[in-house]
Amino acid sequence: MRLHAYWRSTTSYRVRIALNLKGVAYETAPVNLMRGEQAEAAYARLNPSQGVPALVLDDGTVLTQSMAILDWLEETHPTPPLLPGDATARAQTRAAALVIATDIHPVNNLRVVARLGQLGHDAAVRTAWMNDWMTRGFHAFARMIMADTAFSFGDAPTLADVCLVPQLYNARRWGCDLAPFARLTEIEARCLALPGFAAARPELQPDAT
Repeated sequence: MRLHAYWRSTTSYRVRIALNLKGVAYETAPVNLMRGEQAEAAYARLNPSQGVPALVLDDGTVLTQSMAILDWLEETHPTPPLLPGDATARAQTRAAALVIATDIHPVNNLRVVARLGQLGHDAAVRTAWMNDWMTRGFHAFARMIMADTAFSFGDAPTLADVCLVPQLYNARRWGCDLAPFARLTEIEARCLALPGFAAARPELQPDAT
């Protein structure tokens, strides 16, 4: 199994965490987003959306979009589970994860930030844009999770935590004020103490610079 990824990409980070937690072996094929490798013809044929990650299965099947890959992993490698057994609890966990994946990430995407620059917005405006959406999303996420559990939805990591940890990493990169989110950073610390999360850290990836 081969994961086409960029070391600092939060979507790639999510998938690395899940692969590690589920004990799925994979090799990394770096795609340098800063050099535009995602738009090169060979990769664009692999992933028409020209983003990361892309997971190439052993039979050559290509999966794209991080949340779809996470769904596939949960269905094909159910242990340990990243979603609760109860249907209502699964929906609540997915909803929190999607605050990160669909409310924050799409408007914080590299392509969006680059487009803001092309439209004449300076670095200060772009940073304020990033931090505004992250702050809104973190407030929503914090209200949606359980109040007194080790992780977002219980005593073990779930899909919500798999999405949260990479987003907090990105928040620090952009100087987002995390002081109001002590509960989230406490969960993050517990996650990063686990080998599956720790091994997925961006700075430990083969293409990290």
